[in-house]
Amino acid sequence: MSRPLTPLALTVLRMLCDGPMHPYEMRQRIRDHAYDQAVKITHGALYHSVERLAAAGLIEPLETSREGRRPERTVYTITAAGRDAANFRLGELLARPTAEFPLFGTALAFLNLLPEQEVARQLRHRAVVLEAKLAGHQTANEALLKSGLERYKLLDHEWSIARVRAELDFVRALADDLESGRVTWNDDGESARRPAMPAPYRTGHDTTEDDPTETAREAT
Repeated sequence: MSRPLTPLALTVLRMLCDGPMHPYEMRQRIRDHAYDQAVKITHGALYHSVERLAAAGLIEPLETSREGRRPERTVYTITAAGRDAANFRLGELLARPTAEFPLFGTALAFLNLLPEQEVARQLRHRAVVLEAKLAGHQTANEALLKSGLERYKLLDHEWSIARVRAELDFVRALADDLESGRVTWNDDGESARRPAMPAPYRTGHDTTEDDPTETAREAT
């Protein structure tokens, strides 16, 4: 059984749903539509993703051309299996929360390596960064809405704003609790026994490896 479509592979399939194009055009569209703010994308990874999708039968070459001394450019089109795979993976991502193991969560797990007041100081610094990030997101989102862009095209921006706001609230509250002494530790940085989390929080996580793969059979 193949592994799920990666975010980058899903991005390629989404763009090809609009019509055939070659990887260079995909890269331009990624920048134009700010997909690179939602998905980690590099030049090499994009071409690798296209190759893997083609090998999996989710996209196929439509034509190859060359202009002067420039390298050949192959235009790709999405297959029926590719559409099924993209639809299946999108539905899965919407319906099933996954554990993504953010770095901040790692830091929170090991707070007691530092003194409480040092942790509070670092969290105050993080709050300043988050405040600036939140303001930037909100300003950009408001400008895009005023430009007449449909709201559905900005929902990933709204989600980013909501996440930053929630993290900012958490960070401020934790810094307050550390400074007031409501949260403290007295184990001198030694490892403490931690309670086990429920299974849904311990199993499964998204990967950034570029391996396309929900098949049409899985999509049905």
